[in-house]
Amino acid sequence: MSTVKATKKSAFSCEPCRRRKVKCGGEQPRCQRCVARKDECIYKLNPTLSYTQRLEERIKELEDQVNSLTRSPLSIADFSHSSPPPLSNPDAPLLIWRHGSDEQSINRNFKSLKVDDKGSITYHGATSFFNLPSDRNGSAASVLSHLTSTSDIDSQRRERLISNAWHQRAMENLSEIPEPFQYLLNVHWCWIQPLFNFIYRPAFTRDMQAMGPYYSHTLLNAVLSHSIRWARSDLSNRRILDESYQGGVVFGKHARAMLFQELSSGVCTIPTIQTLLLLSAQECSLGNTTQAWTYSGIAFRLIDHLGICVDSQRFPGSFPLSDEELEIRRRIYWGCYFWDKLICLYLGRSPSLQQTNISPTHVMFDDSAENDLWVPFGIPQTGPTRKYPPTTAHSASCFMSMCRLSVIFNEILIHMYDPLSQNTDAEIQACLDSQEPLLQQWWIQLPSHLKIDPALLPALAPPSHIVTLNCLYHAFKILLYRPMLTGRGQREVEGDSLIQRYLVDSVTSATSIITIFDLFCRTFTMNFCVLSLAYCVYIASSIFLLQVQATPDDRQAMRKLTYCIQCLQQLGQISPVIASALSNINKELTVIGIPIPTVTSPHTTSQNQPSPSTESAMPIADSVFRSSPESNGPAAEISHPVFQPSLSHNFGSDVMSLEPEVFETMSTLQPLSIRVGAIQETENRSAHG
Repeated sequence: MSTVKATKKSAFSCEPCRRRKVKCGGEQPRCQRCVARKDECIYKLNPTLSYTQRLEERIKELEDQVNSLTRSPLSIADFSHSSPPPLSNPDAPLLIWRHGSDEQSINRNFKSLKVDDKGSITYHGATSFFNLPSDRNGSAASVLSHLTSTSDIDSQRRERLISNAWHQRAMENLSEIPEPFQYLLNVHWCWIQPLFNFIYRPAFTRDMQAMGPYYSHTLLNAVLSHSIRWARSDLSNRRILDESYQGGVVFGKHARAMLFQELSSGVCTIPTIQTLLLLSAQECSLGNTTQAWTYSGIAFRLIDHLGICVDSQRFPGSFPLSDEELEIRRRIYWGCYFWDKLICLYLGRSPSLQQTNISPTHVMFDDSAENDLWVPFGIPQTGPTRKYPPTTAHSASCFMSMCRLSVIFNEILIHMYDPLSQNTDAEIQACLDSQEPLLQQWWIQLPSHLKIDPALLPALAPPSHIVTLNCLYHAFKILLYRPMLTGRGQREVEGDSLIQRYLVDSVTSATSIITIFDLFCRTFTMNFCVLSLAYCVYIASSIFLLQVQATPDDRQAMRKLTYCIQCLQQLGQISPVIASALSNINKELTVIGIPIPTVTSPHTTSQNQPSPSTESAMPIADSVFRSSPESNGPAAEISHPVFQPSLSHNFGSDVMSLEPEVFETMSTLQPLSIRVGAIQETENRSAHG
């Protein structure tokens, strides 16, 4: 036993202990021996080729930023909106030059981060009660000193963070967490964390054992409550939840009660923000849009209050932050930024978070999760999942790519779908002209391990977050082109040939969504579908609906629309908010006199399954599921209608050679709303016990 322990710890020996060939305790950030000897404690790792390439890109990026400081400030008249101008490099931070100020004047006005009387890191501007007009703390020189941080410093920061992450993962494997808590945590790490990155896992698991600052009982209860939906397929854990935890209702009650206590006390931390984000996501899925919007709004306000919206590496202020604190603040900012775009997409609202030239940079130093092995946790090992091999997660590169994509989509939301301002045709056209090449460049630069080719599908779906990334790309592409299909933009500029290309690309993306979605369902079942994936199916249905409205006899478009409707009907059992999306589609079908497709009972259909070539649905293995993780109603059965397209047919030129009258007819149609939340909403009150 002692030999095993010594072997485990030797992997985390610091450089001084290795040189002396003595046993290292592996403590972070400095081991006990180095503390006693007052030596510099360094945990070294050999840099990878990809990391070296990223460093070179980062150096080039920082050099460009330094050069920009010497240029004359831009006038606010150069921009017609508060959104950032497009850049050719999607990895570079976008800049918003407000009030014609440059980096130096922003640094003078910002005042940097401080610690308030409650011990929280925060910031206050020049007009606040907390600063005098003569209180100047900083100059352009301090900005330059942080902008020109050497690659050696970044390399050492990365080494320390990754070493700590590996150490904490090893310690996590040695810890014993009782069920169903361990099961629910594993659900979160598998299905939620890689996509949203709300929680920095090494700090959370460490502080859960030591009651440190990056853990709270409030956050744990929020994680458990949010994971219930994915956990009920396991019968043993489901029995424990039903017998001892009211089916999981108790976790949500505790999370909300403790959250309100934290808000009332005025002592809010990063776990408070993470709790709010998880509760917002859960309430959004349940259709409780008021709660979802309110929770997210408080989270975004706290992002400002705690100074997380500021790059703490360039503007450290009077309170120096550790490598881990900088990493956590950077991740939570981008997690909030991504969720802000998604919830605004779901509810048809204006984005709250906008990137500025003092926002945290788009850098993730700890990319240790990139090479984690991913398995579909919680899925019964039957059918395709029985043969699912452990797969490289690629979660770090997926999250970074998702954030870059959300920056592009932020522009589309503001300039094409802003409900508070009437976007003009000229503005919509300008947005298309600026964002289309950026979206194309994003796809070209997307690593091959994150791309899914709908015409060359693998036998099994890649990890869930990669599926969602690809479907969101196609959904955003549709939303970029869709206004042009329905008469917006400047047609005299575009011409009929470009409009036809937009329609072909939209139909191709919509078909790609349902093809990739079907692969996901056949591999993992529909029960493990996240709301963002369901939303992509809804956006795909909007294109097929436009086709059916323009040409009611288009059997191929009607078949795809029927598939989308049947999938959304079943997903509505998991996420009640989908009911509003179905209502939008049903109203349009009723107007043109087309009967609304319904899901055939799985018990009757299973006895007489149609062939893949027929237009009807084919249910497969049923799964038991509750419509709400906190409802007390009977469990709902969900079955998946398998869509088996002939890819050579769906992507062939014959399908895409649409008749000319289709384009003209579409220009007179009103597209579906992008929002899935009902205007006259009926809140799901059962979610609150």
